[in-house]
Amino acid sequence: MKDTKSDFLVGLFVLIGGLAIVFLALQSANLLSLNFEKTYLVSAKFDNVGSVKPRAAVKSAGVVVGRVESIAFDDKSYQAKVTLSMQSRYAFPKDSSLKILTSGLLGEQYLGIEAGAEEKNLAAGDQIKATQSAVVLESLISQFLYSKAAEPAQTAGAKK
Repeated sequence: MKDTKSDFLVGLFVLIGGLAIVFLALQSANLLSLNFEKTYLVSAKFDNVGSVKPRAAVKSAGVVVGRVESIAFDDKSYQAKVTLSMQSRYAFPKDSSLKILTSGLLGEQYLGIEAGAEEKNLAAGDQIKATQSAVVLESLISQFLYSKAAEPAQTAGAKK
């Protein structure tokens, strides 16, 4: 009888530990977030969303104020339509702007929202018009290399 009780307690402890590890793994991978605050949905269109994924953070001044709800392709405007779930306790003016930013040099991408100056605030269903697409590192490097290749070669005799 004593062995059965201790076996049960050890099994229960291992089960709770396993669930805690799974919970922490999902939280750190940004696949699970327990948020019971009220939210409202707004949308924005981008020419290029880079590697932004659903559940990516929406930050203002370094503070997470929302999450990316979904990303879809709009076949009429040929742009990516991003739906954002913003926390209700944060109100932003209607003329706010969105940028796709990167954490560090090669880190994950997130959306940065900058407040505008209009008196009316964003409401559910509104669209943010002012957007700046992701900067793609490969295209920057290729532009730099092509611009250097296009410059006329300087000869050694031309320098004095």
